[in-house]
Amino acid sequence: MTWSDPRGYDPLVAASAAFRDRHPHVRIDWDKRSLQRFESTPVDELAATYDLMIIDHPHVGEVVAQNCLLPIDRHGDPALLEQLASETVGKSFHSYFYGGHQWALPVDAACQVQAIRPDLCDAPLTDLSAVIAEARAGRVLLPLRPPHVLMCFFTLMANLGTPFPVSRDGALDPANGRRTMEALQALSDAVDPACHGMDPIAALDALADGSRAAMIPFTYLYAPYAQAGYRPNRLSYHDIPAAGLSGPLGSALGGTGLAVSARTAHPELCTEFALWVASAGMQSGLYTANNGQPGNALAWADATVNARTGNAYHQTRMSHEAAWLRPRHAGYMGFQEEASHILLDALTGKATHDSALSALHARFLESFPA
Repeated sequence: MTWSDPRGYDPLVAASAAFRDRHPHVRIDWDKRSLQRFESTPVDELAATYDLMIIDHPHVGEVVAQNCLLPIDRHGDPALLEQLASETVGKSFHSYFYGGHQWALPVDAACQVQAIRPDLCDAPLTDLSAVIAEARAGRVLLPLRPPHVLMCFFTLMANLGTPFPVSRDGALDPANGRRTMEALQALSDAVDPACHGMDPIAALDALADGSRAAMIPFTYLYAPYAQAGYRPNRLSYHDIPAAGLSGPLGSALGGTGLAVSARTAHPELCTEFALWVASAGMQSGLYTANNGQPGNALAWADATVNARTGNAYHQTRMSHEAAWLRPRHAGYMGFQEEASHILLDALTGKATHDSALSALHARFLESFPA
């Protein structure tokens, strides 16, 4: 099971066909679901049906609690795992390590970056105040559909130097929490109200297909949009604009990992496939040639891979290396959904900023198992 975007589906189908050349008796068929369902469906529900699945790293705490995935390190060669760990983009490999085991391999790396229309925008913006000015001129889109409103909040908080807490012992900095809410409010008020119903794919489609909006300051990297002919207008990707003084750090990490069900009857074969798909050779070649967005750092540095996407990987590397890792404990996913709606209530005037910040922290503490 994967998600129904060419980036999530095409490279896995191509890899599975090539894997059959190595193992003629093996056939891997992929089903797909929408991005929204991918982000919200419990992993144990998928693992009951599928041998292999693409997962989102914030699920790993629940994975451990439910014992529904097979640790990759149970059958994976330790030397290969060590090599992949050294070839990761930022925290991508580490994001699937939890409770002493590796639960998935990062076949796709992403974080929030800046997308622009080069024909409508001379250069990426580096300062959030300039972005807000562009938004007030009607030239900015921003995906605010849950959970992406929360991802924007996370990115801005971390970029200001006080990341959202990841443990029950952490504190939410009230001053920077207010600064973050004010910045997010300014953006939300300035962009088209339709942005409240947009996820990154919808926002990128609108940017690539339209004639007025020139940029998205915070959206997850979808490199195929930077390929010639993928959409009517080609996009260009760059590091996020900074709200703080330290440049493009703190972007909320995304990406996907390839995991194996604990119920599979073919654990060694599935593990072999996952390791092979995550390898530098596959990621730099067949995977990226079929709309894939690699998780391997050697693919990110590859000149051919970058040429295909207008240097999207070179131009967003700093944001990815300095990305912020979300909480991953069992209970986080419920918090992510509720927190998104707390923020939307504040941005639409149904709650004050201070009450929203208090509710966010209280709900976060309640999300941890007793």
